[in-house]
Amino acid sequence: MSAFDPGVRPVIGMTTYLQQAQTGVWDVRASFLPAIYFEGVGLAGGTAVLLPPQPVDDIIADHLLGGLDALVITGGRDVDPATYGVGRHAATDEPVPDSQTRDAFEFALVRAALRRRMPVLGICRGAQVLNVALGGTLHQHLPDVVGHPRHQQGNAVFSTSSISTVPGTRIAALVGPDTDAQCYHHQAIDRLGDGLIVSAADADGVIEAVETDPARYPDHWVVAVQWHPEERLDDLRLFAGLVGAAAEYAAHKTQKVSP
Repeated sequence: MSAFDPGVRPVIGMTTYLQQAQTGVWDVRASFLPAIYFEGVGLAGGTAVLLPPQPVDDIIADHLLGGLDALVITGGRDVDPATYGVGRHAATDEPVPDSQTRDAFEFALVRAALRRRMPVLGICRGAQVLNVALGGTLHQHLPDVVGHPRHQQGNAVFSTSSISTVPGTRIAALVGPDTDAQCYHHQAIDRLGDGLIVSAADADGVIEAVETDPARYPDHWVVAVQWHPEERLDDLRLFAGLVGAAAEYAAHKTQKVSP
């Protein structure tokens, strides 16, 4: 085969939780991901593969991504603030071994994906992971910054934020000049990571999307949003953008290995 087969759905790796979970009579440590995440990938034309957090080095992370066409860093617990050099705020999730394993696993996957020029989509925690992996920092508790808790109301109730995008960015091309977004986050990006640009913000000035700077990463499709696109599967624009980029990446891989 000399070119990518359009009938083959690109394979999207999605990171997962690692924590105690209950199912039936069992109460065990488990790796899992809410189905709505991989349903979004499937509806957009991709095939999802779940990636459980585990100890890896850069070589293993690179090998792991070898069978994938794109990567999604999903939502979850707060990133350990020690990874960006500060002490823990009282409202920040207390780091535990499983969450620290997940942090290190996702940082390694981000580094490997960037080396491979693999498409990446970060969602909520995923945007924060991308930023910290590239040397940025986080606001640990947004109410201290913006003066209200509306970004995370609690009790698993998502709030709707009005997001304005930056003209000329990938996010603007995908969702237009503005959009309503489902939000559930008490943390957000503070100092930008190296090679990232802001591509959307809300009315409070909170960074709601970042992406790689095309001047620094001209061949990369790397986008991360602070909101939860999987909560609105009637709007697949972000997932469709990822799957389209993954198909192009897969075609390029196939052409490289074809005789």
